[in-house]
Amino acid sequence: MEAKIVFTGPPGAGKTTAIAAISDEPPVNTDVANHDPQLGKAQTTVGLDFGLLRLGPQEQVRLFGTPGQGRFDFMWRILAREALGLVLLLDNSRPDPVDDLVQFLDGLGEALEGVACAVGVGRTESHPQPTVEALMDALQARGQVYPVMAVDVRRREDVLLLLDTVLAQAEAGVWEDMA
Repeated sequence: MEAKIVFTGPPGAGKTTAIAAISDEPPVNTDVANHDPQLGKAQTTVGLDFGLLRLGPQEQVRLFGTPGQGRFDFMWRILAREALGLVLLLDNSRPDPVDDLVQFLDGLGEALEGVACAVGVGRTESHPQPTVEALMDALQARGQVYPVMAVDVRRREDVLLLLDTVLAQAEAGVWEDMA
């Protein structure tokens, strides 16, 4: 079995870090020097990140990370093609994580149909608002229901929990009822 999982979310949400935390190979990334002071980081992804997680001798998961800036939204949809699942990462320290959530759900559009999905929210310990429950409410208001959980993308166990959640949904076919 070979599966494709896409990590997406706004700049600084931790896509590159999450993939590095679980990849069995050194990840490939397309980070370049950041010239946008609003992003608050030295490097930013402009193409994609790629990693590989081996689940067994004949099973592996290809991990793709999208760029976070809205001007690269075409890449979100390209990378989501033929994906088994999607992990949407949010950064609770950003000005409006709910708006970020909506922007990515709208930007992905039809690419989300038939795809298992989970939402990971970072930096909740230092920025507790909005709560995980508030983000779940925002999803429900849109008629979408996905698992939402607080994570630290630097911790392998947290990223594996997100990945396991997506894989379990895909295996069970649950996303068909959730999307």
